[in-house]
Amino acid sequence: MALYIGVDVGGTNIACGAVNENCEIVARSKVKTNPGGSGFPVYKEVVGQIETAVRQCCEAAGIAPEKAASIGIGCPGICNSDTGFVEFASNLNFVNVPLRLDIEKAFGVPVYLENDANAAAFGEFCAGAAKGAKNAVIITLGTGVGAGIIIDGKIYRGSNYAGGEIGHTVIEVDGEPCSCGRRGCFEAYSSATGLARMTKRAADEHPESILKDVIKEEGKVSARTAYTAMKRGDAVGKAVTERYVKYLACGIANVINTFQPDILCIGGGVCNEGDTLMIPLQKAVREQIYSRNSSKTTKLSVCSLGNDAGVIGAAMLFKG
Repeated sequence: MALYIGVDVGGTNIACGAVNENCEIVARSKVKTNPGGSGFPVYKEVVGQIETAVRQCCEAAGIAPEKAASIGIGCPGICNSDTGFVEFASNLNFVNVPLRLDIEKAFGVPVYLENDANAAAFGEFCAGAAKGAKNAVIITLGTGVGAGIIIDGKIYRGSNYAGGEIGHTVIEVDGEPCSCGRRGCFEAYSSATGLARMTKRAADEHPESILKDVIKEEGKVSARTAYTAMKRGDAVGKAVTERYVKYLACGIANVINTFQPDILCIGGGVCNEGDTLMIPLQKAVREQIYSRNSSKTTKLSVCSLGNDAGVIGAAMLFKG
C-alpha cells in the first residue's frame, strides 16, 4: 500500500506522519523548530529539520523516504502552490523561500506545498467531520482564527494564494484592534485570545464575580475561564460566554451567507465545551443565516481530527 508523507510546519514543532490510502496515520515523528538568534527560525535550518522529521517518520514506517508516494507540506503564511515558494510567513520570518523545491531536491519525490490552515481543512474534508461533503468551510479558533475553504472538492486559494482569511473580515466597525492592522476583525473577538481578553476585562470590571477566583485556580486567563465560572452559576461569566457566542455566530453566519457550504466545521480548544457552546451557537447562527428557510441549510459541526488534521491534510494534498 502506498504511503504519503504529511508535514505540518509550526513555529514550535514540525509534525510528520506517514499516511496510507485510507487516510490513516501509520507512523509519526516530531522535531523542534529551533529559533535562530533573532528569535525566528533560520530558513535553511527549517529545511534540515523537515528533512529530519521526514526521515525519522519514514524509518518508523519501514520505508525509505525516496519510496514515499509523495510529500505534502502545510506551512504558515502565503504559500504559492504553483511555484512552491512560501511568499511570506510572519511567524517564521520567511520571505520568498523555495520550500517545495528544496524538499524535492532532498528526496526526489513529488512534493506539494499548501498553507497550514488549508491543509488542516483538507484533512477534515478527506477524513474528518467534513468527509463526504462537496463544499465545506473549516474554521479553527486558536490564537487567531484560521480557515480553509473547499469548493467542489478542491482547496480554494484565491488568485494570490491568500484566500480564506476569514479571521480578518470585520464584524465590529472601529472595534478591537487586530494584529493585521484593522479594527473589529472576527479574529479579535472569536479567537481563544479574544475570549480570554473579554474574560480578563470582565474580571477587572466586576470584582464581585468569581472570575478572578477561577483565574487564580487556573493560573492564567484562558478560553476556558468564563465557561468554568458560568458553570458555577456566575452571572458575569455567563454574560461573557453569551457575548462570545454572539460574535462567533455573527462571523459564522457571514461565512455561510457568502459560501453556503454543505458543512461548516469549527475546531480549537473552546470546542471542548461541547453542547455548552454548540447549542446556543447553532441557535444564534440559524437565526442569522439568509438560507434559514431553505430546504437545505449548512450543517454546523465540530472538527473531529484534532491536531492530526494538518498532517493528514498535508499528506493528501496530491488530491487537492
